[in-house]
Amino acid sequence: MAIDYRSESRKSKTMEAITLPIYSSEGRQVDTIKLDTSVFDGNINTSAIYQAVCVYRANQRKGLASTKTRGEVSGGGRKPWRQKGTGRARVGSIRSPLWRHGGAIFSPHPRDYSYRIPDKIKKLALKSALRAKVKENNLIVLDNFKMDKPKTKEAVKIIYNLKIEPLKNILLLLDKTDKNIKLALRNISFLNFNLAKDTNIYEVLVSRKLIITKQALADLTKRLKE
Repeated sequence: MAIDYRSESRKSKTMEAITLPIYSSEGRQVDTIKLDTSVFDGNINTSAIYQAVCVYRANQRKGLASTKTRGEVSGGGRKPWRQKGTGRARVGSIRSPLWRHGGAIFSPHPRDYSYRIPDKIKKLALKSALRAKVKENNLIVLDNFKMDKPKTKEAVKIIYNLKIEPLKNILLLLDKTDKNIKLALRNISFLNFNLAKDTNIYEVLVSRKLIITKQALADLTKRLKE
């Protein structure tokens, strides 16, 4: 399916910017922010999403499955019986694929499943996933996320203050991380976290709620506009 990037840019110029509230770590609304229309224009390209997800999952495959052909299994160097005169079917090796313990036919071997798609399609797919989160009211903008101490209890308290239900498959995108943040977040079972500049289409799609800091949103918008 062909993707028209020009029509997308024309639509984004005429669309009104979406305004979202900004919450503090205590769960209070402290400000609002207008989303960039060149990124959050509301148009969702399912074809780009499909291609990006397929390439992401293919690139995660190890490709380590391996079996032996008749030339790799041990034994079978001698012909079991003479070609003619025995009344039995002719055979050249006991390691024939037709025999028990023989080699495998058309069997898997180690291979590389990874491939690439154009960067424009990857960006369009990530934009579309973010637009879907906005339309579903599943994008929450946080003023900042700071941890003075590596306390998981304090990190969970911030999530609870945002009144997110259910607490499952939450993605937190940050502009930067430090040792305290990593130690505080790593044991929260329902939360995944990443830097906004490193996020990908797959983790955005599988998350039920997307929490992003104000600065991380600016970094992500800049990344998708380049």
